[in-house]
Parts: sequence; C-alpha cells; structure tokens
Amino acid sequence: QVQLVESGGGLVQAGGSLRLSCAASGRTFSSYAMGWFRQAPGKEREFVAAISWGGGSTFHANSVKGRFTISRDNAKNTVFLQMNSLKPEDTAVYYCAAKYGSNWYDAGTYDYWGQGTQVTVSS
Repeated sequence: QVQLVESGGGLVQAGGSLRLSCAASGRTFSSYAMGWFRQAPGKEREFVAAISWGGGSTFHANSVKGRFTISRDNAKNTVFLQMNSLKPEDTAVYYCAAKYGSNWYDAGTYDYWGQGTQVTVSS
C-alpha cells in the first residue's frame, strides 16, 4: 500500500515557476514508477510526465516538454515536478500516481493516486 500526498500548488503569473512535490509513504516507493497527471475543469485527466522506479528514464508530454521536468529522490520517498514558463493552459489540478511496470501514459493502469494540488496560472 502506498499513500501519496501532493504539495506545492498555487497561483502564479504566466511565465512563472512552481515546484510540485509528492511525498509517498511505504517502504516500497523505490519499486514504483511515478507519474504526474492533470485535469482541468470539463476536461479529461491527461498525462504530464513519468519517471521510472530508479529515475533513469523519464517521459514528458509534448505539451510540457522543455518546460516541465520530473525527478525523484528515493531516499526521501518523494517525486517532483518542476514547472517553468507556465502558461494559463497549464491551469489544472495536478495528481501524482504510482504503478508497477510500463505503459506510463495510461492513467487507468496506475495503482495509487494522491488527492491532487491546484495550479492556477493567470494571464
């Protein structure tokens, strides 16, 4: 069992930066691949980024590539999402999630989810 708690969301102006954190409980955090997803009002949840269990592989959605960076610190049971050059269209609730295995883009294959943190980007 893994419990995930996101933090770091807030209100920022366009062009600004935020760093999201996701703290995990449980001794097996380093066994899980981790992903970040987001959901804007009236839209489906979408993939943002994912990182392998050891941190050696990362994937970012085309919409955030070059602006967002996912990373993890297994010693601290934490995964991060550094978000730079934020745009109003990045406004959403951001969720972290954990899973075994690949197919990182598919939200339906993740086993554990956090409660989400709101990110609002003003123009």
